Amino acid sequence: MVELVAFTEEDIDTLIQWIPSEPFLYQWGGHSFTYPLTYEQLEQYVEGANQEGAVKYIYKALDSSTGDVMGHVSIARVDWINESGRIGRVLIGDKRYLGKGYGQDIVKQATRIAFEELGLHRVSLGVFNFNVSAKKAYEKVGFVQEGTLRDARKFGEEYWTLIEMSMLREEWEQVST
Repeated sequence: MVELVAFTEEDIDTLIQWIPSEPFLYQWGGHSFTYPLTYEQLEQYVEGANQEGAVKYIYKALDSSTGDVMGHVSIARVDWINESGRIGRVLIGDKRYLGKGYGQDIVKQATRIAFEELGLHRVSLGVFNFNVSAKKAYEKVGFVQEGTLRDARKFGEEYWTLIEMSMLREEWEQVST
């Protein structure tokens, strides 16, 4: 089982260790970060997060049976007027947890927080088309594909296609009971 706990500055070094390359950083964080990921970049990332009424909520994912930190996720772009937000920066950083369904659990917990604790109406996320396992995990949680943004992101000389997915509160209520 996965438990999400507020990500703090004390967690920064662990997250930095989980980012092995520039393509990996871009896939995880887009243009928001530059490689190599630094303490200063992540200090700025956590600034203002996880406060009541914030526009971003950042979490570390724990294995609730051991307390081990295994991953990371965020709910960002929170728009309180339209009651929407975006799940992103999903990461299983501890390799021992890869391929075992924990990514799906992390997204499920983040979705629960978005709808049940933050009271949002709509939650979206994006996944690159080559990340087939992540897309399947998001679908298992209940996210539906809204569209495809062809060649929407450029990394080096290569274009990456982004799949947009979302879930509405009513859909969450149906799949979470």
